[in-house]
Amino acid sequence: MLLVGLAPAAHGGNRTGRMFTGDQSSTWLFEALHAAGFASQPTSEHRDDGLTLRDAYITAALRCAPPANKPAPDELARCQPYLLAELKLLRRVRIVIALGKIGWDNYLRARRELALPPPLERPVFGHGTSAKFEDGITLLGCYHPSQQNTFTGKLTKPMLRSVFVKARTLLGR
Repeated sequence: MLLVGLAPAAHGGNRTGRMFTGDQSSTWLFEALHAAGFASQPTSEHRDDGLTLRDAYITAALRCAPPANKPAPDELARCQPYLLAELKLLRRVRIVIALGKIGWDNYLRARRELALPPPLERPVFGHGTSAKFEDGITLLGCYHPSQQNTFTGKLTKPMLRSVFVKARTLLGR
């Protein structure tokens, strides 16, 4: 399972050196990953806390936190080669979870850039939506576990968990 987020948070991943570590998003995300069997523990505090991922890899569309979490098109274009390189290396991915519309759109853009098979139907982002591709990959949409979404109730813990449980079920492990 590949998880595509927006960017490492300025006070989380950029500070700790591990995506979704040391910020509020990590609290929600790693609880959900752990509940679905993708993480060895439900917390991610720092790089040496013993956390390991199982059948999972986390990446982002950007390599640094954009101002106000609103990346400019040129920022996304400058960072795309890194996402493309990771996708080329990750040959066993069967499920992709896009955290937010930016993760969704950038995964789709990267697939086009790599000339990977198109989706079977036109994919539209939404929490819990999915898109299947001719090469067997399934893309799942998930609202980002940002404070903006969790504090307002747009994303709840059961909603977040359900996406990762669905991913685990699709993997059949």
